[in-house]
Amino acid sequence: MKTRGLSGKEMELVSWLELEGKRFFTRSDARRFFKNINEMNVYINRLKGKGRIVKLNRKKYYLVPIQAFRGHWAEHPFIVVDEIFNGKGYFIGGKAAAHYWGLIEQIPHEIDAYSTGRQGKRTVFSFAIRYRRTSKSNMRGFVRRKIKGHCFLIANKRRSVEWE
Repeated sequence: MKTRGLSGKEMELVSWLELEGKRFFTRSDARRFFKNINEMNVYINRLKGKGRIVKLNRKKYYLVPIQAFRGHWAEHPFIVVDEIFNGKGYFIGGKAAAHYWGLIEQIPHEIDAYSTGRQGKRTVFSFAIRYRRTSKSNMRGFVRRKIKGHCFLIANKRRSVEWE
């Protein structure tokens, strides 16, 4: 990845986000720095192209911090999944949950995120997220846990045994 310098507006936005400690931010957070939505879209696309932000969903982005070495940075996968789903309507299952509970030793290279709406696969940072669609009746048997001060939803230990 070739890094390029930031323009004045880009630097203003990135500096404000860094000072506020907002690694995850929405389009409405960025809106205050631009005259209109079209201008904001241009600058957000430029920042994506320069590797300074990563798009998580339609409205949410991740700011790659200044201390990232050559633009390479990774956030904990469970935190990223939680931010993609805005903290609700999902749970982490599969081998990632089994590893979290200490049922398997192998570190999974893919995170299974169960929800009622999404399906498919996506790579964010250096890990893959596999969206698995499930019914509303199966959206149970998960618990809320914290990692690095951030909450996420994960299948409970009893339910994770089936992925051992």
